[in-house]
Amino acid sequence: MPVVLVDHPDGKVAVAQPSHAWISGQLARAWRDVHPREEVCLAAEQHDVAWTDWERRPAYDPGTGYPYTFMSLDMPTKLAMWQTGPDALLAQSRYAALLVSMHGSRLYKDLDRSAFEREVRATLEAPDEEIVRNHRLVWTWDSMSLALLLGWRPWTGEGVRMEPDGEVTPWPFATESLTVRCEGRLLTEPGADLRTAPWVELSYELIQ
Repeated sequence: MPVVLVDHPDGKVAVAQPSHAWISGQLARAWRDVHPREEVCLAAEQHDVAWTDWERRPAYDPGTGYPYTFMSLDMPTKLAMWQTGPDALLAQSRYAALLVSMHGSRLYKDLDRSAFEREVRATLEAPDEEIVRNHRLVWTWDSMSLALLLGWRPWTGEGVRMEPDGEVTPWPFATESLTVRCEGRLLTEPGADLRTAPWVELSYELIQ
C-alpha cells in the first residue's frame, strides 16, 4: 500500500508501508506463544512486501498534495500489487508467504489468491488451526501498528485492549514493557518533496 500519514507538530510524517510493517514485526517478536516463531514474525514484518518498490516513487494525491495513503489509493492499483506481492516472500519462507497471501485475501474480497494458497498449503505439514491462529495474529499486529500510528485508540484485537496512554490489557508480551519504532519523512506542507524531506523516527511505548 502507499504511505501512512502521521500527524506531527510540524506537518505530517509519511511512513512507508514496509516501515509500518516493521512495527508489526516488533510486536510479533515480543508476543508470547508464537509458533513457528521465525516464520510468523517474518510474515508480520514483511506483510507489505508488495509495496517496497512502489514506495520509492509514490504518487501524490492531487486533492491533498500529499502522497496517496492506504485509504485513498485506487482499488485497481491495490489489487494489482497484492496479486503478485506475496509471491516474492516465497523465496524466503513458504509459511510466511502463505500468511501474507491470506492477509491480502482478507483485506480485499475481490482478490483471488486461492490457487497460490492451495499450492503452498499442500507443501506444509502445519495443522489448519495453527495457520488460522497465526493468520489472525498477523492481522492483529497489522491493525495494532496502524492504531499506534494513526491514534486509533482505544483499540481492541485478539483478546487485548490498548488504551490511549499505551496501556495494554491483558498484557500479551514476554517483556515487562515494550517500545516500538519506525521511520518516516517529515512533510512540512502539501506538495513537499518526499525524496528530500528530513527523516523522522517515531516511537511508541506500550505499558501494562
